[in-house]
Amino acid sequence: MASPWSGKMKKIVLTAMVCISIGFAAGWFLFHHQNQPVIKETARKVLYYQNPMNPEMTSPTPKKAPDGMDYVPVYAEAEKPSGQRKIAYYQDPMHPWYTSDKPGKAPDCGMDLVPVYQEDNSAKGIYINPTTVQNIGVTTETISRRKLTKTIRTSAIVEFDETRLYSINTKFMGWVEKLYVDYTGRAVKKGEPLLDLYSPDIVSTQEEYLQALRYRERLQKSELATARREADELVQSTRRRLKYWDITDREIASLTLRGKPGRALTIHSPASGIVTDKMVIDGQQVMPGMTLYKIADLTTVWVTADIYQYELDWIRLGQEVSLEMSYLPEKAIQGTVTYIYPYLDTATRTAKVRIQVLNTPDFDLKPGMFATVKIVSLVSLDDIAVPEQAIIRSGERNVVIISLGGGYFDPRNVRLGASADGFVQILEGVHEDEKVVTSAQFLIDSESNLKASIAGMNQPEKTDKKPEIDPKQVDEFFEDFEPKPVTKSAEEEHKLDGMEMK
Repeated sequence: MASPWSGKMKKIVLTAMVCISIGFAAGWFLFHHQNQPVIKETARKVLYYQNPMNPEMTSPTPKKAPDGMDYVPVYAEAEKPSGQRKIAYYQDPMHPWYTSDKPGKAPDCGMDLVPVYQEDNSAKGIYINPTTVQNIGVTTETISRRKLTKTIRTSAIVEFDETRLYSINTKFMGWVEKLYVDYTGRAVKKGEPLLDLYSPDIVSTQEEYLQALRYRERLQKSELATARREADELVQSTRRRLKYWDITDREIASLTLRGKPGRALTIHSPASGIVTDKMVIDGQQVMPGMTLYKIADLTTVWVTADIYQYELDWIRLGQEVSLEMSYLPEKAIQGTVTYIYPYLDTATRTAKVRIQVLNTPDFDLKPGMFATVKIVSLVSLDDIAVPEQAIIRSGERNVVIISLGGGYFDPRNVRLGASADGFVQILEGVHEDEKVVTSAQFLIDSESNLKASIAGMNQPEKTDKKPEIDPKQVDEFFEDFEPKPVTKSAEEEHKLDGMEMK
């Protein structure tokens, strides 16, 4: 017969085993449940917003495009698995200077643009984060061929036409008996009497001429040909002497008809114009060569303009010029370039250009006046040109920044040509259809120099390997210049309004 204790022991053992099994099952369930991975969806970081139809138009905040479409967000790229290459930009396989930030066709040959990867040595230029590009306000313009025509505006001054200046003087001594023109500034006409001069030399020469005429007349009936010839030579000799003293044929003819010498000789004006100087008074003795009057013909004047030496290539003889006078805004005055001076003013570093202008009937253009001239060049250039603001002039070199796409920029040394209409001719360094940066290029150039300096410090030894630049180093460099928050010490926190709390 079985003992009652053995039955109880079996029950206890079975109960313990069941409890242990339940405990293991509960523990396994709880442990497995706690170690299940928790999947959390993290929000993606928005870098900026861009026009879906024109990706070059971006904005830091949501907005509407000109065509009414909403700007779409551009998110920060998640880290790609190792081994997957990142595209820097796309380029034309036949013409590598043509690049784009998105796939497409080459404009000249129609071939597909091929990607250039960041890891390849063929990727050139510097990379700037698109957010930074947006913040510094980078704008670009496509390089193209332009017809450059120069318009020069410069200051000028009105001067006398030197070919129309006249000096009135005599070749004999005498005395002024009468002044017909007795003040400066008077207008005279050609042939108008200016003054009467008495000269003993003129009177005696007139007498000799009249005697020679009478002597020749008496010998006209002589049979001696030699005597008649000598009489003619005597008349011609005295006549030449009168003409050497600027006595006109008309006055000599009048003397011949009169038959007696005149006491005074009348001096006439050689041209029409304005008396600019009167250097004689009534009764004054005059000497040979002494200037009596100066007369200027103002029907035409010269306008002398100052042209900088880099603009001289645009100036040609015969070129039409427009004049602007501040006190004659309603009158359009035209002139012609007649002479370009072969030397420069050492003080202003400008060359003089002479412009001949026909004066108005009222002589509105007066010597000494200032004017503004506008010269539209006859010379035009058809060549590759970029905006003037795209040029970085360091003094030693000229640089433009080319946008390669995808945030890559390439600084280029260029050789400049002529400047006109706000553009500069590029002789060497860029190609047509490339995109040049027209604003914030100084910041990009400084970024390029900074990264090159950091790369040089990280790799002092010269190697053939292209230096790799860590963008974090650039960010850490700029963090050194950011203001740090000021922290107060515990002692300062106990001070209030200059009083220490105790």
